[in-house]
Amino acid sequence: MSKFTFLAAGAAAVLAGLSAAVPAAAEGKIVLYTSQPNDQMVEVVGLFNQKHPDIEVEVYRDGTTKVLNKLRAEIAAGDPKPDVLMIADSVTMNAFKTEGLLMAYPEAPVAGFDPAQYDADMTWFGTKLITTGIIWNTAAGVPAPTSWTDLLAEPAQGQVIMPSPLYSGAAVIHVGTVTAQPDLGWGYYEHLADNGAVAGTGNGSVLKAVAGGEKAYGIVIDYMAFNAKRDGSPVDFVFPAEGVSAINQPVAILKTADNPEAAKAFIDFQLSRAAQEQAVAQSYIPLMDGVAPPADYPDLSGMTVMQADPADLHSRIDRLKRTFADLFGGA
Repeated sequence: MSKFTFLAAGAAAVLAGLSAAVPAAAEGKIVLYTSQPNDQMVEVVGLFNQKHPDIEVEVYRDGTTKVLNKLRAEIAAGDPKPDVLMIADSVTMNAFKTEGLLMAYPEAPVAGFDPAQYDADMTWFGTKLITTGIIWNTAAGVPAPTSWTDLLAEPAQGQVIMPSPLYSGAAVIHVGTVTAQPDLGWGYYEHLADNGAVAGTGNGSVLKAVAGGEKAYGIVIDYMAFNAKRDGSPVDFVFPAEGVSAINQPVAILKTADNPEAAKAFIDFQLSRAAQEQAVAQSYIPLMDGVAPPADYPDLSGMTVMQADPADLHSRIDRLKRTFADLFGGA
């Protein structure tokens, strides 16, 4: 997808809840590379521009893998374009940090955020919690799932679709997390393949297949399922008993940013209550204390988040993608 620019329509009043600690030089243009869906980014940039009408935000959006491939090519050519990067997971952000590609922002307004959700050296900052669980078509006449192992049962034979880690950053984290669990591991994916499960591209391909009745079950990120259900699709979503994988869509400033002051303003905005409340309206789980999750989500108190060591996961991403492709296809 080519670049495009979202501009707010006119200046608007300052919104309550947005950070007031904005650098005086916060104006001009920033380039943002992101994997967040286009329609949501229209809303995000629109709200940001109500606070910062003098900052133009040029957005390049694609799946995380394609965003990273584009950025890596630009870095190799000595001409990285983005000021700000907002992608699926902190594992990848940590890799960029280790390579010295991120700018530290020690003054970022992180009050109300769990320190586990942002870098201790203040180079990247989680913006929302996104889990991966199971979606199913409630009109397909199949049993409602409660466990990851339900996708290995006879009713799910040939009826499961999942996003591919060759395309989706969230899928990379999910496959890496599941294969790190002693009771699941790669054996789980081998059984999925034996039961006829297939891989799509990104999470959107999973939602389309399940909501459209092509498949009865899917592995997908939570907000897509809840948005589709809210819009009338015959789908529902479950957080499996064994647990879910989770990402926090971190945002960061590149060291090569052309407009670091405006980039800091965007970070401030992402860490504001107004942005967290907007994330809730977009069906994300907020990270800021005191901001309630979406009202139509199930009780999250019993949700288990499966753990995986970030360094270990990062070290095996290439091998993970090759193994997945061997099982389910893909270049």
